[in-house]
Formats: sequence, C-alpha cells, structure tokens
Amino acid sequence: MRRSRFVTLPLLLLSAHAPAAVWDTRPDTWAATDGLGRALPGYREAGPAKPGKQVAAFYFLWLGQHGRGGPYDVSRILKQDPEAMTKPDSPLWGPMYAPHHWGESLFGYYLSDDRYVIRKHAQMLSDAGVDAIVFDVTNGFTYEKNYKALCEVFEQVRRDGGRTPQIAFLTPFWNPTAVVRELYRDLYGPGLHKDLWYRQAGKPLILADPALMRYEQRIGGADAPETLLPGHTLGQTFSTDTPIIGAGMTVPTYTRKGSGAALTLRKDGPDGAAIASRRFANIADNSAVVLPLPAPQPPGRYYLEMSDPVGEVGWYGRADDAYADGDAFADGRPAPGDRGLWLDHPDNPDRAILNAFTFRKPVASYFTGPDGPDEWGWLEATPQHAFRNSAGKVEEVTVGIAQNAVEGQLGVLSNPASYGRSFHNGAEPPPSGRDFTGRNVQEQWKRALALDPRVVFFTGWNEWIAGRFPASAPFHGAGPVSFVDEFNAEFSRDAEPMKGGHGDAYYMQLVAYVRRFKGVHAPPPSGPEARIAVDGRFADWAAVRPEYRDDVGDTAWRDHEAWNPAMPRYTNRTGRNDFELLKVARDSKALSFYARTRRAISGKPDALWMRLFLDTDESAKTGWLGYDWTIRPGLGGTAELLRWAKGRWRTVANVPCRVAGAEMELSIPRAALGLKAGPIRLGFQWQDNVDAGADVLNLYRNGDAAPNGRFQYRYAADAPKRRR
Repeated sequence: MRRSRFVTLPLLLLSAHAPAAVWDTRPDTWAATDGLGRALPGYREAGPAKPGKQVAAFYFLWLGQHGRGGPYDVSRILKQDPEAMTKPDSPLWGPMYAPHHWGESLFGYYLSDDRYVIRKHAQMLSDAGVDAIVFDVTNGFTYEKNYKALCEVFEQVRRDGGRTPQIAFLTPFWNPTAVVRELYRDLYGPGLHKDLWYRQAGKPLILADPALMRYEQRIGGADAPETLLPGHTLGQTFSTDTPIIGAGMTVPTYTRKGSGAALTLRKDGPDGAAIASRRFANIADNSAVVLPLPAPQPPGRYYLEMSDPVGEVGWYGRADDAYADGDAFADGRPAPGDRGLWLDHPDNPDRAILNAFTFRKPVASYFTGPDGPDEWGWLEATPQHAFRNSAGKVEEVTVGIAQNAVEGQLGVLSNPASYGRSFHNGAEPPPSGRDFTGRNVQEQWKRALALDPRVVFFTGWNEWIAGRFPASAPFHGAGPVSFVDEFNAEFSRDAEPMKGGHGDAYYMQLVAYVRRFKGVHAPPPSGPEARIAVDGRFADWAAVRPEYRDDVGDTAWRDHEAWNPAMPRYTNRTGRNDFELLKVARDSKALSFYARTRRAISGKPDALWMRLFLDTDESAKTGWLGYDWTIRPGLGGTAELLRWAKGRWRTVANVPCRVAGAEMELSIPRAALGLKAGPIRLGFQWQDNVDAGADVLNLYRNGDAAPNGRFQYRYAADAPKRRR
C-alpha cells in the first residue's frame, strides 16, 4: 500500500516530427553473465518469442519534488553509526518526513527531469524487454513537469529509431477522481504524446476505480468508519441543487469477504417515503456502493439509509460536523459527525473520461487479491494472486523485489522482520544469510510464470526515497526511526543499478526473467565465409551477414543539477563515437571485424578509443569480464592485439586495421587467437571511451558500448561442409 508522503511522474509535449523506422537492435539475442556468475537465458532456455506477453514496470518521477536536502542516504548513515535507528534525534538524519535515499543510483542522486538519465532508462528498460512504465501518482501529485520531460526524451529516442516503453498511470486507490481529471485535462484530453500511451483493449490504460469516476463526493475526508450491527441502521441526510440518479457511500468490510447490506433512499428524512431500495452482496473492501435510482430525482432533500448487514460492513464518515446541509443518523435518530456520500448526476462530466480509457481498478492490499474482474494488483506477498479480466482469463500478476510487510500486515521496510530482497520460504533471513541473488523476487517470478498471465506488473525500477516517520507512525512494525517503502540495500525494491552494493545484479535478474516470461528471438545465423581485404574501402562488407546493431543517439552528454542545489552539477562528456552497425566475417585463415558509427569516427587513438573485446572460449570465468582478447586500433594501418593474462592486458601482435569516415575494419589471424579452421563460437563487444576497468557500471554511463551495458553479441559459424 502506498503511504509515503511524496511520489512523482514524467512530462509531455506534442512532437512535430514523426518517429523514424525502428532500428531494431534485437536485444533479446544478446548474451551476458552478471557479476554473480549468472548467465542470461537464451533461445534454448527461454524458448521462442510469445506474442501478447507484456511486462509493465512501476516507475517513479518524484525525485527532487518534495525536498532536496541532504541527500540523506540511509545506507551511509548506518555505516557511519550502526545504532542510528535507535536515535531519532541524531544529527545524521534529515528532518521528519523529509525524503531519505536508501542508496545511490549508478547515475548519482539525480532529479527526475535529468534527460541524460531518462534516456538511459529508456534504453535499459527496452533492452530488458519492458513494454510499459507505470507512473506512481497514488499520493495525488501528477508531476506534470516531469512526465513531460520524460515524454520529450522518449520521443527523441524514437526519432532516432530507438525503442522506449509505453506510459500509464497508477492513481490513488481510494478516490482517484481529481488525479484522473488532471491527467485527462493535461495529457489525454488534448491527445498529447499519443504514440507513447500504453493501450489495453484499444484505449489508453489507467489504473483507477471507474466506479468512483461516476460520482461526486459530497462529504470529503471521510476516514472514520462506523460498523453497522445487525438490527440497526445508519443514515445521512443531504441536500442537492441538481438532479441525481444515484446515491451511496464508501463501505469498509475490514478485509472480510462476503459482506453485504441494503441501501434505501428516502425523501426528506428517516420517515420519508422510500424512492429506491436494493441489497448489495459480496461488497469489496473500501469500495464505492451506489444505489441506482429508477428515474432522475429533482433537487431537494433526501435521506440515505444502510440496513440489514451481512458479515462485517460499515460506512465511512467524519467525527466532526463537516456538512452544513445534512446530518448523520443512527437507528433513525441524529448522531454526531457526518457520513461520507457519493452522488451520481445525469450530466456528470466524468462520463467523457470513462469513455476515454480502459480502466483497471488497482488493489492496494498485498494479501487479499482481487474482489472481482478487471482489477490489477501492483505488489503482493508470495504467493501472488491471479487478476482476471471480465472474460475470466488471467490478465495480470504482480512481481516485486521486496514488500513492506511485517507479520502478514502492511508495515515498514525498516523493520528487520519485513520482506526484504532475501526473503524466501516465508521468512527474512538474518544478516548473515542475506545476499544479492534476489530470492524474494525469484520466488515471485516463479509464481508468475506458473500463473502465465498476459501482463506482469513489476515493482519496481527507481523509487530510491522514502520519508522518515516517527515511532507513532500508524504502520505495523514502526520503530524510533521508520521508513515505509524504502530503507536500505536489503530492504528496498528498486531494480535500477546502484553504486556499490549489488551493482546491476537486480537489473540482470530482471532481464533474465522477462526473457523466460516473454521468450526470445532466435539468434541470427551467420552467412557464408567471406575474405575481407583490409584496405579502407569496405565494399566487400556489403553482403556479410548477420548485421549487429547498436542504439544510435546514446552518446548524448549530461549537464544537469544534482539532488541538492549546493552539490556540483552532474556532467558527462565521454560520449563521442556512436556505434551503429557491426559485422563479423570469417575465412579459413582469419576473422575480420567491421564497425560503423553514426558520424565520422573522431578522436585521437588512446587507451579507450574504438576498442574491440573478444570472448573466444564463451566462459565468463576467464579473461577480463569474460573477454580473453582486446584489439586497440591505431591510425597507422595497424592495431594492437592484446591478451588477458595474469591480471592485465599483454600485447601479442599487431594486426591490419583501416579507418575511413564513419567506418573501421580490422582482421585477426585465427592462429593468433588460437582458433582452428573450423566452427566458431565467440562473444564480442565494441567500446569507445568507456573505461569499464575503473568501474563496470561505466558500461552503462560512459562513452558507447555496443551492445549496451554488460551485454555482448554472439557470433556462431559452423565449419563449411566438405565437397564430395
């Protein structure tokens, strides 16, 4: 359940440019082994692509929107003082309710409108196979400025031929009306960024209770429920100056199933003539129950009554007398306070909104599952429920990295008994039993794969912050210092890589399970042998297959303010040569490699210039990051061939190399690589200005790596058949 004090979203503008044809890099054919030695599943393990399967990731754009002090990094605070959780007055903590980071992203303590970061997110999520990001607006803020910035960047990526996820919103679980109206006014109604909308059943998806969109909330802030006991009644008088076609309330059932009650609308007061009456069964907890009227009723004074309860049922109200045009009643007699009301009108403007979206009612609970069809969860404890559509098919299942639950109840992630990243088999292990393997989310993915939904809702990507609460916070398991939704490296639920700690382990795990859920494309077959003349003319490369593609436009520089205005700006100008197309050719004596960049190859040859890395034994346990060889090109017609041995690169030979314009080619004798004239299996990656030796996460941040991040292309060629 979302209870934090702040939450955020992204921004949107119309584009005057049509998207380019998709430059399909086929990232699901790339290979990788993460820092824990786990290899990504390929075609053999994941199977062929499964049409219709989709993954949506919970995405946050609230960073910097609710205070920019600090940054107050909980992981660093606890390292400085391991007893800080018992010291609410410690000067290491930020102010009460202020946002605290659980750790630091690989991109630093960034703000949500940092366009460099947004572009990297688009690339990383698309490479992982994520189809949509769902923005958290459950706390009532839409963050228009930020979602517009994100959409502008996403559209630029698409103009460059790249892919991005689609977008949707998760609105407040209780009354989403104000937020949905704002999103419709600012985004969907004007038709902005239509190509980015995540659609279901032909319309943009919005996670909101459609029942509440039909009604006017006459008495707001009704958060004090009164239980209706057998043999008793509860009621509320009200006045309306417009016709009504329905009246009702929000009904708590206290998580119980099978509850019911009767509603009656009377004229004037408790003794007035009955206009309509109906019994409601199987009421969902905290849902709107509205009595439809047989005909529009004119302006006037009315009395709504609840009676004949079945199971546990109640009526949300207020303890104070907040409504001047009506009074609360109990058993037909005046009672203190007021009871909340929903009124439906014939000319309700939200009917246009109802027609604009495909609605799915969001379920807040981690434990109860759906109350009916066309509902979606966002986070659940294992074993998760199947959320079915109105046709009875399993439409959606949640998968989460961790859950802020304690002893089977909504709680705080700062409680050591909560469901952290290592939680499995029903228990959170002690600190000595925790690691970065993601056993919690692994259990959740296995459950999702067994239920086989159409959509997996993954929580989450980049939340990073949570407000600090006192011991009096109304959350189970709260202590002297409490954090509800994020806490530290173990008790947090972001897959975005972090500096230090688990690095990109959870990102790579996400990639692996998305592949198992969605399947993958078959690896590209190699073409026939081709002898390449390394002469700088490149015409002999035209017929060589396959093509290996890299995203274009991903060498954009960074220059953006950091979390705290007093911090130095985040800058990154390492991007220079933007890889676009790569090829491999072979003959009986040599392997040849080709690289084409988006623009003419620039820069003087240095230790990081246009490097090619080769994994010739397909083992991540040998070499540097699994690479056994690297080629360091120069401009004098040769390149250095180096082999990884005894912890460093050692020069073995010089090989021919030519550069002209945006193209480069080089050739390596098979004998120099220890490869016989037979089948070839190898992995390779090109890098320019990356410096992954300093930090492997620079593969995501710096220069350009082709393919992106930790991934590598795989080339496979069988030995030619002998002629008879």
